[in-house]
Amino acid sequence: MEVVVLGLFVVFSVLIASWALKTVYLLWLKPMKMKKYLKKQGIDGPSYKLFNGNFKELVMMRIEARSKPMELSHRIVPRLLPFEDQSVKTYGKMFVSWIGSTPRVNIMDPEMIRDILSNKFGHFAKVKSNPLGELLAKGVVSYQGEKWVKHRRIINPAFHQEKLKVMLPAFYACCSELIEKWEKLISDESCEVDVWPYLQNLTADVISRTAFGSSYEEGRRIFELQTEQAKLVVESGRSIYIPGFRFVPTKRNRRMKEIFREVSTLLREMINNREKAMKFGKASADDLLGILMESNLKEVKDGSNAKNFGMSIDEIIEECKLFYFAGQETTSTLLVWTMIVLSMHPEWQVKAREEVIEVFGRKKPDFEGLNHLKVVTMILNEVLRLYPPVIMLTRVTYKTIELGNIRLPPDVELALPILLVQHDPELWGKDAEEFNPERFSEGVSKATKNQVSFLPFSYGPRFCIGQNFALVEAKMALAMILQKFSFELSPTYTHAPSTVLILQPQHGAPLILHKL
Repeated sequence: MEVVVLGLFVVFSVLIASWALKTVYLLWLKPMKMKKYLKKQGIDGPSYKLFNGNFKELVMMRIEARSKPMELSHRIVPRLLPFEDQSVKTYGKMFVSWIGSTPRVNIMDPEMIRDILSNKFGHFAKVKSNPLGELLAKGVVSYQGEKWVKHRRIINPAFHQEKLKVMLPAFYACCSELIEKWEKLISDESCEVDVWPYLQNLTADVISRTAFGSSYEEGRRIFELQTEQAKLVVESGRSIYIPGFRFVPTKRNRRMKEIFREVSTLLREMINNREKAMKFGKASADDLLGILMESNLKEVKDGSNAKNFGMSIDEIIEECKLFYFAGQETTSTLLVWTMIVLSMHPEWQVKAREEVIEVFGRKKPDFEGLNHLKVVTMILNEVLRLYPPVIMLTRVTYKTIELGNIRLPPDVELALPILLVQHDPELWGKDAEEFNPERFSEGVSKATKNQVSFLPFSYGPRFCIGQNFALVEAKMALAMILQKFSFELSPTYTHAPSTVLILQPQHGAPLILHKL
């Protein structure tokens, strides 16, 4: 009996010792080895700290920077990416920081960004996100390999230019309702309005009608739930994710799962109703859901094995959730920053209005006319440069690769700080942090000198599929607002850009609207 007990003790001791050695290697020896390896190649950075790496410092610096307003300027990098901004000044544009025990190399060179986002070597993958984040939406944006190719192929038809033309009446109807609401608010000649919630409602209405054929009122519950879910995802991302933590029944985890179930149920009902209508030939294929389901059905019919072709109902639900969140958030933030920036630079507001009146007069904007709005396009591009919806992209190596003149082993995160790149004086000139739409007067290629330095919708094969949808919607809304109103910053406006997954005005956007 004693021999058995001794044997078990020895086995247990060996297992404990093995686990301890592995832990020490992963949490200390491996990071130290990696730091030395990268430093030999000229890549230095902040000191590695056990367990958290630099993550705690990064989060605390962001919280501190965003706890107070900033001056009225476009110098927003120190507020939004203070850790990265300070590290660039200390260690140079390419530096290594630590997210837990994972090394993260900051990349700002346009050629390297081109190689990474075009997946030139086939050695880059998207960083696996906190599993709790997947409760907001997965869809095509989070998939890899063949699954991504299949989903992208099925979704593509929904965003063709001809389909956008068909959706234009829905854009116009939603914008008209917004204009009517603002006109009712202005009893005299002017009125203070926080335009941010109105623009959120506008783009939620647009995505509801164009994606699901319903009005914003019918889609209100999904919109509210997805907005709440996004805030919970941001909260969960403020600490290093511990594997298995999503199964712990905390108040936040329970709420996130409740939202996931309710949104999925609402969307499943929409999809089931659409399937029934399609069977009886009563469904319209003019909205995104209809086009998606038609394209999916074609994919299944064209495939030799239906199990391996097309999307399941659950996958269609995830794409719909992505439509709702990405489609609504991206355009609403572009519009709100455009109105704020044009309030800061009234001379450009006048130029944009003059162009809109010259092209459309006071009449309804049409597709061809929207495509000929040069000044408006220049303004939107410059706003996207200064206030990109997503301020950072990440990728990870899964093989040893040579990138430029450096060599990176597997499991290294690559941070592509869009905000830093688009505010870089070496790429954009001494006026990089000033609003100057003229830089886009001859198009994006000329402004960037054909470098990958302007990527508000990403770049390469994974560029945002809804880019044209967002820009056409933004042009329609801005044109109609300019036809009816002039606007300026309210004395109560506080300049405080902040990120809730997407770059937003932390304290809203109170403006003074004047009837024209």
